[in-house]
Amino acid sequence: MSLNGAAYIVGAYEHPTRKADDLSVVRLHADVAKGALEDAGLSKNDIDGYFCAGDAPGLGASTMAEYLGLKLRHVDSTECGGSAPILHVAHAAEAIAAGRCNVALITLAGRPRAQMEAAKAAAAAAAGAGKMPPKTALKAPDPDAPELAFELPYGPATQNLYAAVAKRHMYEFGTTSEQLAWIKVAASHHAQHNPHAMLRKVVTVEEVVNSPMVSDPLHRLDCCVMSDGGGALIVARPEIAKQLKRPMIKVRGTGEAPKHGMGGKLDLTYSAAAWSGPLAFAEAGVTPADIQYASLYDSFTITVLMQLEDLGFCKKGEGGKFVMDGNLISGVGKLPFNTDGGGLCNNHPANRGGVTKVIEAVRQLRGEAHPSVQVPNCTLALANGIGGALASRHTAGTLILERV
Repeated sequence: MSLNGAAYIVGAYEHPTRKADDLSVVRLHADVAKGALEDAGLSKNDIDGYFCAGDAPGLGASTMAEYLGLKLRHVDSTECGGSAPILHVAHAAEAIAAGRCNVALITLAGRPRAQMEAAKAAAAAAAGAGKMPPKTALKAPDPDAPELAFELPYGPATQNLYAAVAKRHMYEFGTTSEQLAWIKVAASHHAQHNPHAMLRKVVTVEEVVNSPMVSDPLHRLDCCVMSDGGGALIVARPEIAKQLKRPMIKVRGTGEAPKHGMGGKLDLTYSAAAWSGPLAFAEAGVTPADIQYASLYDSFTITVLMQLEDLGFCKKGEGGKFVMDGNLISGVGKLPFNTDGGGLCNNHPANRGGVTKVIEAVRQLRGEAHPSVQVPNCTLALANGIGGALASRHTAGTLILERV
């Protein structure tokens, strides 16, 4: 069954906070839900489907349904990290097409930045008093995960896993740190116009490659920010969308795919977007050349470069050349990307950036992006998410959205 035209995004909201010292996770979810409902012109009584992932507190969908006072007939708590909200849009369209719900709410929220700083302060206070540091609320690795016994001895920190992919790309295709830096440069050119962005200073290629090395070959400015906050989306049946006084943003194409170790046959030169992308383009009936704006998951600069190749915006191995000389900067290059500043400069709420990718794509299609970065007459946009880690296991989700 094709989902092309089965549902429309009618509401979108991004939380303005980047550090939530005085807001709980459940309150952040509620705030973004309220914002998306107001954006759509709907009330909570219109919601009969709810979608969330592992960032939701307690029992997830059940806890949030109670807190929000929702009466639901469909729930989905698909968990695949940062790409989950993108999959949720597709799953909401599936549920609507199947008659399981009419109006779906998708929320994502968290406060890892505030939690981390509180944990550091508590540890420092305990050390000063000669006591053991208290346990924090941060989640530890699941001891029952079957891969950990084989991976933990080698220290698979997130930045190391992405650095391994970057190093392999450089070895295979001659990609350089300067080319990766152009991705950060483009994001910074966009973030300067976003009053909520954590990093609004425009940076140069030289500043990126001269920033401290985090994990060779990735520098500090190759990495995304860490922020609190969140976002929400409302997806509705076409008949309902037509009744609302909002631009019509159609879900035209969807695709999802996981990639993992494959019994040791892992190839670091491509991501799961190489599988999710073609599915979305086929369903939408368009090609990469038709896309006017792209929201690409930017946990690291290498993440963006891999998606550009795997989604077909350029050939494999040519991503480095594609991003150079401002080719991702709105009003300058061929393919404007992440015009809110993205995870590299704006925010990465709950360490999960998928929902903000859809939100900025919706802004572009509505013509509501900042005037300095708005793509003229934008009618076709793509949002892609990578949840997990490129060098181990991850899930890619691809959406193609159209203003009609």
